[in-house]
Amino acid sequence: MLYRECGVFKSTYAEDMAIFPLPLDKWGMGILLIVAFLVIPMTADRYLLTSIMIPFLIYSLSTLGLNILTGYSGQLSLGHAAFMAVGAYTAFNLSARLDLPILLCFLGGGLMSAAIGSLFGIPSVRIKGFYLIVATLAAQFTIEWVITHWAWVSGENVLGAIDTPPMEILGRSIDTPVEKYLLTLVVVIVLTIFAKNLVRGKIGRAWMSIRDKAVASEIIGVSQFRYKLLAFSVSSFYAGVAGALIAFCHLGCVQVTEFELLLSFWILGMVIIGGMGSILGSFLGAGFMVLLPIYINRVVRMMAGVVPSDILTNLELMIFGGLIIFFLIVEPYGLARLWLIIKGKLRLWPIPY
Repeated sequence: MLYRECGVFKSTYAEDMAIFPLPLDKWGMGILLIVAFLVIPMTADRYLLTSIMIPFLIYSLSTLGLNILTGYSGQLSLGHAAFMAVGAYTAFNLSARLDLPILLCFLGGGLMSAAIGSLFGIPSVRIKGFYLIVATLAAQFTIEWVITHWAWVSGENVLGAIDTPPMEILGRSIDTPVEKYLLTLVVVIVLTIFAKNLVRGKIGRAWMSIRDKAVASEIIGVSQFRYKLLAFSVSSFYAGVAGALIAFCHLGCVQVTEFELLLSFWILGMVIIGGMGSILGSFLGAGFMVLLPIYINRVVRMMAGVVPSDILTNLELMIFGGLIIFFLIVEPYGLARLWLIIKGKLRLWPIPY
């Protein structure tokens, strides 16, 4: 039977389950892919690739992982940066000690992070809210302590930076900014497609039922233990891969100070600003927060000598906190919701109905 939803007629199950059901989505995604794979590599300079595009993609992936846990399954976590550190150090050791292919190192970093995330996610079955936040904070401090006190993991220089081994894929060195950008882009796209299909299926519906009403979901047969633990595992896996990408494709080194508690707050802010429970929101929030410091630095240079220096040094944190409060009050669904509103108006233009 034909039925109408959001201005689109669908006649088959395949059309109803399409990832991009609207022509506007298909055209928009096609344009984005052309820009990402062709325009940016051919036109972008080193600064744009290394300081904006690669961090944007990596933090988008990490935000996507936390969004799966917080936005889709309703579980709070402040240990996300620690799981990124697990992925970074695991990938480093797999590459430096075992000389495994770089993609297997990324996979190993994600799997190790997922295993440790599952271990710390076990308390989520019994506790929630503030108590769950404290449990994930314990993960953050515990993992940091292990990395800084176990020389086999972090090397002799536990607090310093350790250069990552050179990357190779099929005998080809990955050492230029363009090559690192393309590698990061491919990994992010593959994992984003996987996440999109995951949250649209049975597992995603189970997560959302737990988020909306845990008691009701348990009554209808949704296993709280299984799906909460799975959410922690998948979220930590994405964090681990993102941590490995930071070490190899962005920084070129591993350093425990890059994965402190502030990074967990930063990524949680990306989830809130971008939109909880939204794949697109993860990218919008990450893009907003990557570009924000650049804009703030320009403002600081303009205001130097006019505004007291102690305010300028904390201006970024002040704006960051203010934006979180603003979005929580004005638009709890973040930038993703604003984009849906704009897209709806564009689809109905020029004749609304």
